[in-house]
Amino acid sequence: MGTAQETGSVAAEAAGELTDEQLDHYRAEGFVIVEDLVSEAELARLQERLREYTHGGRSQERIKVQVEPRVRRGEMSVEHAGDGIRKIDGLVESDDLYQALGRHPNIVSVLSGILGPDIKMFRNAVLLKPPEVGSAKGMHQDSPYWPIRPMELCSCWFAIDEATVENGCMGVIAGAHRDGALPHVHVTDDYVIPPEHYAAAAKTLAPMPAGAGLFFHSLLPHATEPNRSHKWRRAIALSYMSARSTHTDPGGGPVYFSIAGATYPGCVK
Repeated sequence: MGTAQETGSVAAEAAGELTDEQLDHYRAEGFVIVEDLVSEAELARLQERLREYTHGGRSQERIKVQVEPRVRRGEMSVEHAGDGIRKIDGLVESDDLYQALGRHPNIVSVLSGILGPDIKMFRNAVLLKPPEVGSAKGMHQDSPYWPIRPMELCSCWFAIDEATVENGCMGVIAGAHRDGALPHVHVTDDYVIPPEHYAAAAKTLAPMPAGAGLFFHSLLPHATEPNRSHKWRRAIALSYMSARSTHTDPGGGPVYFSIAGATYPGCVK
């Protein structure tokens, strides 16, 4: 197992339109890292705002909060309720700073090279690993969870804090998105690919500085380890699709958050 830097498998460049080399890398390996997606001032505001939601008493009425399973079951106690939060859904729809992030020109520029000019957001989720509390997320693909076809969505896993090997950065099986949808099974508190269906030794770890984004294909197997450090690891998964995608429900599904371009009859709303 190596890191992205050690294997040379990631093109980590400053924000902007993807180069041909970066696009080729994304298509072949299923992911690409882009650094400096936001300014230092923007990043500081995003960090502060998230802290307000978890520890500062900012209203959680319009968002959905998920607590760490061990904390929820009473197997672990935390000093502050915010130290036990695992996930926050819906922040882009409900918060001005995170909505601006979801529509940030640097992120949309990268997405346009991958998905084309007509883009909708499928979902967004803040993924938190509090120090020595944040648990692992098992190896999985996103598209088997999601009712969208084709299975060609792209997520930007945006690092709100520095993501390190110690605090639970992303790990991916490079190139395995080309194997299509793999079997998944329910285990305790998770839905994962059985280990016999992927090569664990081929996992590439992708540590990133705060403000960077890992753009990855919705069929790329990926996972994160527990946070074994004394530092927070906060990220937000911003998941996008072409506006020409379709919902498996004949009714077309919900109305999705429009990011750029047009909406098409018979496609996602």
